Amino acid sequence: MYVSQSTGGSVLELRALAKSFGGARALRGVDFDLRAGEVHALLGENGAGKSTLIKIVTGAHQPDAGTITVGGERVAGLTPAAAHRLGIACIYQQPALFPDLTVAENIGLRLESGAALRKVDWAGRQNSAQELLRRIGAEIRPDAEVRSLSMPEQQLVEIACALGAGARIVIMDEPTASLTQKEQHLLFAVVRDLRQSGVGVIYISHRLEEIFSLADRVTVLRDGESVGTHLVGEMNEASLIRLMVGREMTQIYPPSEATPGPVVLALRDVGCAVSGVRGVSLEVRAGEILGLAGLVGAGRTELARILFGLTPADAGEITLNGERVVLPSPQEAVARGIAYVPEDRRRHGVVLELPIEENMTMAIHPRLFPGTWLRLGAERSLALDYIRDLAVKCTGPTAPGASLSGGNQQKVSLARWLATKPKVLILDEPTQGVDVGAKSEIHKIVRRLAKEGLAVLLISSDLPEVLGMSDRIGVMRGGTLTAVLPGTADAHTVMSAALGQVEKGAA
Repeated sequence: MYVSQSTGGSVLELRALAKSFGGARALRGVDFDLRAGEVHALLGENGAGKSTLIKIVTGAHQPDAGTITVGGERVAGLTPAAAHRLGIACIYQQPALFPDLTVAENIGLRLESGAALRKVDWAGRQNSAQELLRRIGAEIRPDAEVRSLSMPEQQLVEIACALGAGARIVIMDEPTASLTQKEQHLLFAVVRDLRQSGVGVIYISHRLEEIFSLADRVTVLRDGESVGTHLVGEMNEASLIRLMVGREMTQIYPPSEATPGPVVLALRDVGCAVSGVRGVSLEVRAGEILGLAGLVGAGRTELARILFGLTPADAGEITLNGERVVLPSPQEAVARGIAYVPEDRRRHGVVLELPIEENMTMAIHPRLFPGTWLRLGAERSLALDYIRDLAVKCTGPTAPGASLSGGNQQKVSLARWLATKPKVLILDEPTQGVDVGAKSEIHKIVRRLAKEGLAVLLISSDLPEVLGMSDRIGVMRGGTLTAVLPGTADAHTVMSAALGQVEKGAA
């Protein structure tokens, strides 16, 4: 690495950065700068180039062209170790900690220097970790094993490491994707403290409300290019979306075109002691999208797992098309026509190492490959049909799942279950962590499926999504249903039901 003098008051300047992978151009002359004591949001659809840009800043990738200036000094040959020495830290959505070590040990390994055989000051390490955790308001014991921590707690440990390292540039990549509302507020307070202390923060999020709450400036990437840098106070949600997708999005949620038909799925006082669900009575009709709202821990995902046979019901009655059924396993649920697209697509939705075609056909192998014969032509044909039908952006059916953006991974996960020809489709947080363009595409797909007669149960923590997509809205609290509201219900009514302030009723 060589460093040469350059002028500039910013803590980070990127000029005309370009990067290609094979024949694909990820960045095309991107300009970006970060000032001390500001939060600069970086926005763009999945595939716009945000991840590539961040990997260049952290030294994981080398740019093909362009310049990088850190603290007024031009830097070339940037490596992860050099980035760390220059005060650059990145907090990823999936923290990179050692699970079998304690919090204090993880922090110590990041921050301590010296010979491998040096004597460890265990008390000092513990006290240092305690002080860093205190500074960010984290109620985490330094002696706790990392594997015992929740994902949000692990993110806070990463932030403590960045503070301890004296980082001047902190990058936060979708930091609130797995946080509760209380934890989000704690993180926002930490971000504001970092800004107050003169740290420059690059903040990446698909949640526009966070941008307006936290950021001073925003830069938008589209198709590998920077299409604008603006003061947040000069923008609104519509103008940001227009910059991100390159078109007006006057109709974020497509209108319902379906006419609900007969009841497909009916629950009567359904419960499961293990999952804390009790007394749920609910109906979902053919051609209907029934939104399921509620606060974190309300029992929505637990209800989905009951319906898919993962934690079978031990009380009540479930009927499909008027026939009482028992769902002791996912195999039985699939056989009965129930499909479930889970919340965590990386753990349960898409096998990242497998090709797209294998991901799409995984749930129908017995039907696709009867006996001992592999009908690879049939698998390829089906995959190509879904790639076209769902507009999956990929290089082809043999591309690995890991090569796809979050929105396209979600489409592949959806295709897997549509291939089973279900009667009931359960979608758990279908647009979590995907950009506004991919959200719009997924919403259109779901609307079309309902129009074709599918009964859809849509679980979402995004209240505007529930309000915009639902024909009716069920609200859960404490493992039970507190209300079933019409799709025209407003945010205040839904939130009141989620807080237990609305009497249980039927729409």
